[in-house]
Amino acid sequence: MALVAPIKDGKVVETTSQESLSKSNQTKTNDMNKDTFLQLLVAQMKYQDPMEPTSNTEYIAQYAQFSQVEAISSMASSMNLSRASGLVGQQVYMRTTSANGESNYVEGKVDYVVYENGKPYLSINENLYSLDDLDTVVDKDYKDAYTKATDFTVTLNKLPAVDNITISSEGKTIDSLAETLNGMNDYEKSFVAKDTQARFQKYVDKLAELRSAALVANG
Repeated sequence: MALVAPIKDGKVVETTSQESLSKSNQTKTNDMNKDTFLQLLVAQMKYQDPMEPTSNTEYIAQYAQFSQVEAISSMASSMNLSRASGLVGQQVYMRTTSANGESNYVEGKVDYVVYENGKPYLSINENLYSLDDLDTVVDKDYKDAYTKATDFTVTLNKLPAVDNITISSEGKTIDSLAETLNGMNDYEKSFVAKDTQARFQKYVDKLAELRSAALVANG
């Protein structure tokens, strides 16, 4: 799993993908596995008080407890693998945190999932991110509708007051907005506030009035 790091001012800049993988690897390093447990068990036996040795029953109980925890961990790992596979093709937001505590968000479609040491990593825009950094899963229709409504409202807000528009300056923008709004289905239109649609209609009516007056003036 090779990653190319960008260089800025002669220093390596850690990307959001690398931040995610770095945090995941740190978590993996801190995980306790069976070998670690056996090493601790051997150390406990080696340094126990010979006058009051630990009984075999206690050792068996400790191992049984560890085996139970390990089984639960294995079940959780399997569930994570299944969950990650179900995200392929979905639009998601990943949230990573840099070393200085700054949060970064990455949005994109999950193209595929990579499994490494039992851990799933999501490929987004050709970068890998830990499943632990998944913040939001977004329905594509919802995202498209939200984006259209936002762009429509932002463009409308840039227009001057209704009484100040002209055919030459704002005519094309209003026509374009009208085409966008008319091209939306009912679901997409529901993302555009009613008062915003009413305000836009005033621009449409004013533009039609100006064009009608221009036709009269030109004979």
